[in-house]
Amino acid sequence: MKNRMKELRAARSMTQAELAEIISVSSRTIISLEKGQYNPSVMLAHKLSLVFGCPIEDVFIFEKEDGI
Repeated sequence: MKNRMKELRAARSMTQAELAEIISVSSRTIISLEKGQYNPSVMLAHKLSLVFGCPIEDVFIFEKEDGI
């Protein structure tokens, strides 16, 4: 899943470590999310949307799957 986390984080002059601390995850989790190597739980996506002050859909780009 693609996302805009790096862009949104940079716009707030926030480091990966700072974001990780705010939402109580490891820096490695933030790195993996930003690289698109990890899909967040609904709760983690919600926390990120709150930190960035926008809907989940503005943080994560959902791609339509065949048949859905």
